[in-house]
Amino acid sequence: MKVGIMGGTFDPIHIGHMLVAEAARDAYQLDEVWFMPSHIPPHKQKSSVTGQMRLEMTAEAVSGHPFFRTLNVEVERGGTSYTVDTVTELRQIYPHIQFTFIVGADMVNYLPNWHRIDELAEMLDFIGVNRPGSDLDVKKLPVFLQEVVKIADMPLVDISSSMIRKRAAGGQSIRYMVPDSVYDYIVRSGIYGIQPRATN
Repeated sequence: MKVGIMGGTFDPIHIGHMLVAEAARDAYQLDEVWFMPSHIPPHKQKSSVTGQMRLEMTAEAVSGHPFFRTLNVEVERGGTSYTVDTVTELRQIYPHIQFTFIVGADMVNYLPNWHRIDELAEMLDFIGVNRPGSDLDVKKLPVFLQEVVKIADMPLVDISSSMIRKRAAGGQSIRYMVPDSVYDYIVRSGIYGIQPRATN
């Protein structure tokens, strides 16, 4: 079984994340993609909502897709979420699964800076999802990474979680930038500066 791991803060998860996962799944015939919210990512500031909320939003987003599921290992483990620790744990739990890690074009360029990347590169391959206009060039990576990074292409969708948070805080609409179920969760919970919806 081939499984792609889609890691991220998902603060909130949006349609760009979904498109990246689907592009990788389609290009490399992955059996499933597991979306894994990080607890505290090593390369970003602290999330604006709790890990449990980000996990719940992610579960809402993937619930309608037959080949997507949510993985709670990093949120439950707590602490800084280093991918090498997570993959080591997953390989022990699921020895029969061939894992691949899915990353966006910007993160491919940052791979040499990942914690213990040499060890991680021995455990799995990466699928770098390339958007039109990105400056992704695998040949600029160290040789050991060039050998384990594969490329998939996706349509250009210029959406980020930070943009969504900013729009929500400013009273602008974020509908259709996130899956409908995630939009409903955000409105229901009153997070990102959106007033919670009154219930009857």
